[in-house]
Amino acid sequence: MTNESQIPKQSIGWRELYLKEDWWAIWLGLGIIFIAIIFFAFGKTLKPLAVMPPRWDNFTQLIEHFGDNIALYIVQFIVWLVIFGISTSIMGIKRKEFIPSFVFLYLLSLIVFSIGQWKPASYYGFEAPLVALIVGLLISNTIKLPGWLDSSFRVEYYIKTGIVLLGATLPFTLIFWAGPVAVIQATIISLATCLTIYFVATKVFKLNKQFSAVLGVGGAICGVSAAIAVGGAVKAKKEDVSITITLVIIWAIVMIFLLPFVFRLMHLHPAIGGAWVGTSEFADAAGFAAASAYGRMVGNEDAAIKAFTLMKVIGRDIWIGIWSFIFAIISCVKWEKTNTSEKPDPKEIWWRFPKFVLGFFISSMLITTISSFYTLEQYQKILKPGLVAPISDLRLWLFIFCFLSIGLTTKFRELTSAGRKPFLAFTSGVVVNVILGFVLSVIVLGSYWTSIK
Repeated sequence: MTNESQIPKQSIGWRELYLKEDWWAIWLGLGIIFIAIIFFAFGKTLKPLAVMPPRWDNFTQLIEHFGDNIALYIVQFIVWLVIFGISTSIMGIKRKEFIPSFVFLYLLSLIVFSIGQWKPASYYGFEAPLVALIVGLLISNTIKLPGWLDSSFRVEYYIKTGIVLLGATLPFTLIFWAGPVAVIQATIISLATCLTIYFVATKVFKLNKQFSAVLGVGGAICGVSAAIAVGGAVKAKKEDVSITITLVIIWAIVMIFLLPFVFRLMHLHPAIGGAWVGTSEFADAAGFAAASAYGRMVGNEDAAIKAFTLMKVIGRDIWIGIWSFIFAIISCVKWEKTNTSEKPDPKEIWWRFPKFVLGFFISSMLITTISSFYTLEQYQKILKPGLVAPISDLRLWLFIFCFLSIGLTTKFRELTSAGRKPFLAFTSGVVVNVILGFVLSVIVLGSYWTSIK
């Protein structure tokens, strides 16, 4: 298997365009988006290819769904297998190992996806990606899997491709439609949380700067995606990224139950609750569950979800690319210069920068250009269901592949070996998130959020 970090930079040259996961994530992500745009232009949609289990509360519903859509699932599996099988083969992964391994991964993903769509599970925040992580952890820590199965557990490849697709669901026109208030609040949160965790980790607990950066950005944005992106940018250790992801998931689960309970005690407007969730949650799926739960409690789920989307999905997630770029520069110019006493090669910044972030911005600009011809109402009624929603559903599949792969390659002993310092450093950011969420969403900007219907 090709390890990107072991490829000599001087000899790879233009070959990095087909030897590095970052570039393949761009090619695959943008390829999916271009095909979706072509379909949309001719009045078609990629929705059949993005087939996924429905919400269900009766097992018969699930059986009927698979009976009606089995052909679509077979086509979807073949498409995933072909694009990932060919690309990973070019990158040096043995095809004879990858194919049976991916069959296992896809079938297991289909099972956990179905579990996550069970209404009681989703009601309490156990969305499909979280279920995938839990199932993966249980399997990897109780059953010894054969080594060849690792061939398809491409954590970074799946999440990088998913982040490129994420850009298509975040056109910059949404930021303009959201207005400056949500963007300003999201910016304050991203800066305050990241810097708090980073300085507590480095100054108080003396953790290394690379690990601290991953912890900080993981708490400031969308934990898993951000941790992987910045981890690559600063050359963080694999276990540092794994620990950060675990902390994100732990606190995301806590917030699913804690925040709606607190909101109910305070009798908050549903949109204020949604904004506070968007400020304080660490994962999109968990935040959506918390906002949705509180909205249902008070009888206005739409307002809670709209406010959450403005704050978290639009406002904070856009910072993935910004923080990745900033820390790539800092790591190359400052940290590693200090460590080696050598002047860094400017090309190192380009080498280190997570290229898939470029795909994120390109995909966002593509949809931004298209959405500029629509009003917000037209975007919601025409563009989103016909073009954006299928891309979002395919992204969800990639996130499930990623979370399941994380679980299947993570051992509990690796996580416990880190000690309490990372937990306490990350928790400092949790405290800042929650307090600022209250101050900004309830006190300072409460009148704005209550205007959302």
